[in-house]
Amino acid sequence: MLKLLTRIFIKDSENVKDPKVRGAYGILCGVYGIVLNLLLFAGKYIAGSLSGSMAIVADAFNSLSDAGSSIISLLGFALAGKKPDPDHPFGHGRIEYLTGLMLSVIIITVGFELLKSSLIKIVHPEPVVPGLLPALILLVSIIVKVYMAGYNRKIGAKINSAAMQASAADSASDSISTAVVLLSMGISFFFDINIDAYAGLLVSAFIILGGFESAKDTISPLLGQAPDPELVKGIEELVLSHCELLGVHDLVVHDYGPGRLMASLHAEVDGKGDIFVLHDVIDRAENEIFETYGCIATIHMDPLDMDNSELFTTRREITKKLKELNSDVTIHDFRMVPGTTHTNFIFDAVFPVTVRDSDEELTEKIQALLRENWPDCCAVVKIDRDYKTSL
Repeated sequence: MLKLLTRIFIKDSENVKDPKVRGAYGILCGVYGIVLNLLLFAGKYIAGSLSGSMAIVADAFNSLSDAGSSIISLLGFALAGKKPDPDHPFGHGRIEYLTGLMLSVIIITVGFELLKSSLIKIVHPEPVVPGLLPALILLVSIIVKVYMAGYNRKIGAKINSAAMQASAADSASDSISTAVVLLSMGISFFFDINIDAYAGLLVSAFIILGGFESAKDTISPLLGQAPDPELVKGIEELVLSHCELLGVHDLVVHDYGPGRLMASLHAEVDGKGDIFVLHDVIDRAENEIFETYGCIATIHMDPLDMDNSELFTTRREITKKLKELNSDVTIHDFRMVPGTTHTNFIFDAVFPVTVRDSDEELTEKIQALLRENWPDCCAVVKIDRDYKTSL
C-alpha cells in the first residue's frame, strides 16, 4: 500500500538527497501513521471495553499517543524543509532532531502514566472477561505494528531520518507490548488467572525503555556526535584519489540536520606545484564530495617541502617516538627552523578525543620526550584533537 502511495504522491522518489523528496516521504509516512494509529486506537478501545482489560485500554491510549506523535513528526518535517533565512543560514534541518526528541518525551510520559494505572489496578484488581473478538483485534494490531515498524525503519534509513527511526522503535515496542497483553488474555481464558495489571506493568516498561532509546538517538546529533566512519573514510579516499593531494588531516564534519552536512579539511600538496593547477584540483575534489555525499566541503591547502629529505626523515622519527605516548597520535604541518644554538621543530600533534590529558600536559610530555632524543632541538607544538573519533 505504501509503495503505491509513494509512486502516486512522491515524484523522483529515489532522489532522497533532495530536501523536498525527504519532506514528501516524511509527510506521507506521517499521515499514513496517523490513520493507522487512529484505527488501532478505536479497535483496541473497543476490545478493552468488551473485556474490561486495563492492559488493553492502556495499549489503546498508547496508540492514540502515537497518532499525536505522528502529527508532531509531520510538523517537524514541514519546518525542517523550510529554506535558509538570514537568522538560520544553514537551514532548519535540526528541527527534525528536536521533534524526534519531543516524540521520545511523549512516549516516556505515556509509559509512566500507564505504569501508574497498572500499579493502581494491582492494588485494586478488577475482573477481566476474555473473548474471541478482543483477541482477534489484538492479533491484527500486532501485525499492523510490525508492518509500521518495518516501513518506518526502512524509509528512515533511506532518508536518514532520526524522527522516523524513533517511530520505528516505538512501533516495535508497541507490537511487543500488545503481544504481552494478548498473552495475558490467553492465560486468563485458559487458566482463569488474572494477570492483566501485571501485563500492563510490563507494557509500561517496554514503552518507557523504547522512549529512552529513541531519546538517546535524537540527542546525540544535537550534542555533536562523531561523524559516520564510512563517511570519513569515503571523503579521505576521494580526496587522496587525486595524485596531487598527498595527505589529509583536520577533517571536521558539521551536521545541520539530515542531508545538511558541511566539512572542512586540510590537504597536503607539493609546495613547488603550480598554484593554479592545485586550486583546480581542490575545486574538483570539493565538487566530488558534494556530488557523492551531499556534503559541502572546504579544503585548505598545506604545502610540503618535497625536496627536503632530512625533514621527512626527522618527521618519521618523531612520529615513531610520539607513538610511545599514544599509538593513535599523528603529526602534520611539520617544519624545521635551524638556528645558531638550536633547531625548532614546529608541528601539530593530533590526539584522539579519548585522551584525557590537557593540551598543556600533552605539550610538556612531547617536549620532554623530544629533548631526550634531540637535545639540541626546541619543540613548538600545537595540540589538536581527532574529531573523527567518538567518546
